[in-house]
Amino acid sequence: MHPTRKAALSAIALLAVATAGCEPGAASTSSHRSSAEPGCPAVLARAKQAVKKAEAVDAPWKGPTTGPEVAGHGKSVVFIAHDLSNPGPAGVAQGVQEAATLLRWSARTLNGQGTPAGYRSAFKKALALKPDGIAIAGFDPGSVADEIKQARAAGIPVIGWHAAPTPGPDGSPELFSNVTTRVEDVAKISADWIIARSGGRAGVVLFTDATVPFAKHKSDLIKKELATCSDVKLLSYRNLPIPEVNKRALGEVRSLLSRYGDKWTYSAAINDLYFRHTAAALRAAGKDGADAPFNIGAGDGDPSAFQRVNGERFQAATVPEPLTEQGWQIVDEFNRAFADKPASGYVPAVHITTAANSGGALSWDSEGYRQAYRKIWGK
Repeated sequence: MHPTRKAALSAIALLAVATAGCEPGAASTSSHRSSAEPGCPAVLARAKQAVKKAEAVDAPWKGPTTGPEVAGHGKSVVFIAHDLSNPGPAGVAQGVQEAATLLRWSARTLNGQGTPAGYRSAFKKALALKPDGIAIAGFDPGSVADEIKQARAAGIPVIGWHAAPTPGPDGSPELFSNVTTRVEDVAKISADWIIARSGGRAGVVLFTDATVPFAKHKSDLIKKELATCSDVKLLSYRNLPIPEVNKRALGEVRSLLSRYGDKWTYSAAINDLYFRHTAAALRAAGKDGADAPFNIGAGDGDPSAFQRVNGERFQAATVPEPLTEQGWQIVDEFNRAFADKPASGYVPAVHITTAANSGGALSWDSEGYRQAYRKIWGK
């Protein structure tokens, strides 16, 4: 466990003694919960149990412990990000760079600019560099299907991050592996958090990027899980493409507040970036960052999201990807591909970070992953 988490959790434990009998978060949320029984008592009970498990902070390494050693130096990899303004791919890129440096590989990051044309242009640049491996992050492999075929014909393995619907190898077009948590798990726990924290009564706005199939699939799953509780109402399902969030957030928030007012008590988005920009709009509307709407980011968990969560500033929770860890995993998957070995098959478990369990940290990763990979690689 991170030292900062230990210190903060000790303080939390003392507070828990002083407020024995209260549920976590009850003191800060009782004012917005109805005293009436929810319409989904069984769903609520299950959601509370799932959230309690996901909020646990001990995260011992459960990833691979065996694999091929690094045969030599000088490999080169290219990482193509959906959009470097999206902190998820940007965070993974940093992890790739860190691990590649350890192995004395070269790693270059290219910006896909958030458009299919940008992805294809970046992939063509990557192919021209004649690297040993290419990673694509946060966009549909189908948008670069021809380029992936060219890479595979040249013997260049392609690895995805949040690129395909499921983790592991994907064949259409061919990815050696897709590194991600299970989108079903992330979506379900995000919706369960809303159900549990609201006591089964919430008015929800859901933000997605329908231009990215992975993101749209995630938000559809969130919608499906929210619907399991009859007193959780989906007020609005907004398509707001990630590259447009910055310029459209103010107008979207004004429109939502005008239409729903205080009925809007919770929000979920396919990643934390949405709340970086909607925070300013909510503040401009006179909202208190620690009050409704209570927002959860269903993915990524970049440092700015942790800062908002820790300070209770317009984001109450995030379901963070272990971004740096996944960058190391991508490098490990490349090393397996270079050695003609199968993908590791590792899928990180989901976690929920709130101000109560973050310990002031600005990221979430499993404990000991660096040591585990170094041991595998002989480093």
